[in-house]
Amino acid sequence: MNMSFLDLAIVIGFLIFVIAMGYRTKKYAGNVANFLAAGRCAGRYLIAVAGGVAGWGAISAVAAFEMYYRGGFSIQWWFLLMMVANLIASLSGWIIYRFRQTRALTVAQFLEQRYSRRFRIFAGILCWFSGIMNFGLFPAVGARFFVYFCGLPETVSLAGLNISTYAIIMFGLLTLVLYLLFTGGQIAVIVTDFFQGLFCNIIFIILMVALAGVFTWSQITEALNMAPQGQSMIHPFEAAKTPDFNMWFYIIGFFSLFYTWVVGGGTQGFEVAAINPHEARMGKILNNWRAIAQQLILIILPLCAFTFLRHPDFANFAEKANALIANVHGHGAVETETLQKQMAVPIAMSIFLTKGLIGAVCAIILAAFIANHQSYMHSWGIIFIQDVVMPLYKKPLTPKQHINLLRWSILGVAVFIFLFGLIYRQNEYLLMFMVFTGTIYLGGAGAAVIGGLYWKRGTTAGAWTAMIFGLIIAFAGQIIRRIWPEFPLNSNWVFAIAIAGCSFLYVVVSLLGKKQVDMDQLLHRGKYAISDDAVALDKTPVTGLKALIAMGPEFTFWDKVVYLSSIGWTLLLCAVFVIGTILNFVFKVQTQTWTKFWWVYILVMFVLSVLTTIWFIVGGIRDYVKMFALLKVRKSDERDDGRVFEHLGQDKEKNEKVSAAD
Repeated sequence: MNMSFLDLAIVIGFLIFVIAMGYRTKKYAGNVANFLAAGRCAGRYLIAVAGGVAGWGAISAVAAFEMYYRGGFSIQWWFLLMMVANLIASLSGWIIYRFRQTRALTVAQFLEQRYSRRFRIFAGILCWFSGIMNFGLFPAVGARFFVYFCGLPETVSLAGLNISTYAIIMFGLLTLVLYLLFTGGQIAVIVTDFFQGLFCNIIFIILMVALAGVFTWSQITEALNMAPQGQSMIHPFEAAKTPDFNMWFYIIGFFSLFYTWVVGGGTQGFEVAAINPHEARMGKILNNWRAIAQQLILIILPLCAFTFLRHPDFANFAEKANALIANVHGHGAVETETLQKQMAVPIAMSIFLTKGLIGAVCAIILAAFIANHQSYMHSWGIIFIQDVVMPLYKKPLTPKQHINLLRWSILGVAVFIFLFGLIYRQNEYLLMFMVFTGTIYLGGAGAAVIGGLYWKRGTTAGAWTAMIFGLIIAFAGQIIRRIWPEFPLNSNWVFAIAIAGCSFLYVVVSLLGKKQVDMDQLLHRGKYAISDDAVALDKTPVTGLKALIAMGPEFTFWDKVVYLSSIGWTLLLCAVFVIGTILNFVFKVQTQTWTKFWWVYILVMFVLSVLTTIWFIVGGIRDYVKMFALLKVRKSDERDDGRVFEHLGQDKEKNEKVSAAD
């Protein structure tokens, strides 16, 4: 075992603090809106920090380690496209602002408001199925990280039986997550994820300083220059032969980010928890600043691991690490090779990190595991009840019955992912598996949500067509790849085809219809406005296309400072990317020049990481206090439980009748 007493103390102390914070939320989880959406009392900093770490997760860390260990800085250059896309979507309030205006508690509830109840149920089933399939690998990958990083035995003997250690870890961590969810619902998720997010950012900074004392920049770049010809880990324009994670992976990702923004469902509890639509929008903007430290450490750690395993200066220590990596076994040659790639970075870190830092890294991955599993188990559990079961109920449940049903559903998700993690055999990159499972639902859902929020001509028939086509493409692509291993299109390209096809079909089929929906009623604007959602009752937020780029009267002075600085940062990233790309096509830029660029990039990002972490500690604590003050005074409405009382779909004949188009 690699854990010293100090390391264990850090991990145990962290767990005790998380449990205590979760317990504090117990008395507020008695009504459905609180359990589902934290009573809509979360401020921007809570949403940014808690939602950010919840969307990250242990599996995302392992997947990023796997990706950067293979592609290095070259991948980060194309990832700038994703950073720009994130900033543009956040600044514009893309989808999130209008979705929060609908006051829906889930995406599928909005789909009933906009289209029909049958479509909500169908979309809910696809979302839930796609989500739990995608989620199925999360606990297994996280548990394996702890086994190999902490140097635990692969099996332990209990009552004469050899039991998998990673199965025990999965069971223990999922039990802890269930306790937190059952105690406080989405309030517990936001509170515990917030403190875990702050803890992670602080440790990220400490780690970066510590790693600078172990690895020199020259050692890192010398190791990266050992990459094969055409797979440069420093020069992004000499990495065309890098499989899967190349330029096209991120170009597709750039467009798919806008298509799937807020649509996914895994962190939907954060999308509906904001105090008002403006806070939801600002939370998305702030998350881009919060994520700087996280993204930087996800690059630094795998590159340090690569250096440790490849550079001659560390040959004596690397020999032990390589022996441990070779000892990683799965069920069959394919899974063994897959797991060895995934565990290379964790095993290397367990050797080159010092006492205290091992405990700190273990704690941040533990935080990512808990935060992510809380959010996803909560989301998939409530989506099944809210969007599949509840629409079929003839009579409303009492709040206690409703919450108990939600808890049983969350427990069911936990049981499924535990069993899935034990049974499923991995045979491809984690990110590619996640893309495939996501396509099942997201392929058509993106068109239905975007069209439903921004186009009054979008029809129920168009939504059905898009959703079914996306489902067909997802499974067709996977079946072809199984039958034909040399099939030239990976899961990412299949997703791109689904996006294009579903969008086209949604528009064409909708244009064949003639009915239109009342967007003011759907978005609670004008005479349908609700006072709880108003930023200021004497101000009217900017609507329509102007809302995508403009600062309305709801923006305070400091909102404008944050917004304009975010625009400036976006323009700077765009300029760097465009100028760098042009220079590399016009001139033959040397690898040495790229080495200097990446050194400056790391320094700038490190300084921003320190500044933003301090900023979010102050803003987050303020929002934390404010949320509990609001929870104490806000009155609950028992009808605010996800039911749709008046059907807004354009094809309805009467309020309680289902659309004839279904």
